[in-house]
Amino acid sequence: MADELVQYSTERGIARIALDSPRNRNALSAALVEQVTSALAAAAADEAVRAVELTHTGTTFCAGADLSEARQGGMKEGTTRVLALLRHIVALAKPVVGSIDGHVRAGGLGLVGACDIVLAGPASTFAFSEVKLGLAPAMISLTTLPRLDPRAASRYYLTGETFDAATAARIGLITEAVDDIDAGTLAVLDALRLCSPQGLRETKPLLTAALLDGFEARAGALAEQSARLFASDEAREGMASFLEKRPPSWAAG
Repeated sequence: MADELVQYSTERGIARIALDSPRNRNALSAALVEQVTSALAAAAADEAVRAVELTHTGTTFCAGADLSEARQGGMKEGTTRVLALLRHIVALAKPVVGSIDGHVRAGGLGLVGACDIVLAGPASTFAFSEVKLGLAPAMISLTTLPRLDPRAASRYYLTGETFDAATAARIGLITEAVDDIDAGTLAVLDALRLCSPQGLRETKPLLTAALLDGFEARAGALAEQSARLFASDEAREGMASFLEKRPPSWAAG
């Protein structure tokens, strides 16, 4: 029996999906992506569910790609899976609320961008860390670039710097930085509970049309770019140095 890496429950019209793979910081392994996708499908099929909460256990929301899998078998299939998951969140006919109080890195920010509303607590930190591994935030640009202030995107895409929840809210990556993630999330979910299912279903596509157009136009090329970079010598060194906790050979200074 496969390990359960995702918690799924429903309460008063809300489906709660919690990433629960703390051993690898909720990295986007094949198994975790499959289980999140299955949970989203269950929420979509349940007429009693009008919104989804996407959250996590532990101190990390999502660390991005599973680098151990990437080093072993390449990322061609992995990029396809992650792209499909991001699109699934965007295209889901029900609002998805991200509730985060932990670290978010690389591909995890793609999940953040795919959500309709995102709250982040004081323990949250964010980084587009791909450039430090010889990679690029290619696929996740589909869900994050439309959200971000362009100058902020340039800075944080190119430097890989870590930033906090207040900065994430200021640059448009998240909806709001909150002091109490539980209270803040409950307030948003309670507001959605008061809304008409039809109203939510008809309103969400007004907000996501441009995101979905981006998937149609550029997803294939960006997936190829991501897979090519993961297979490169610089990325192999970057991933090895990260896993071995040492500077990469190409780092200056």
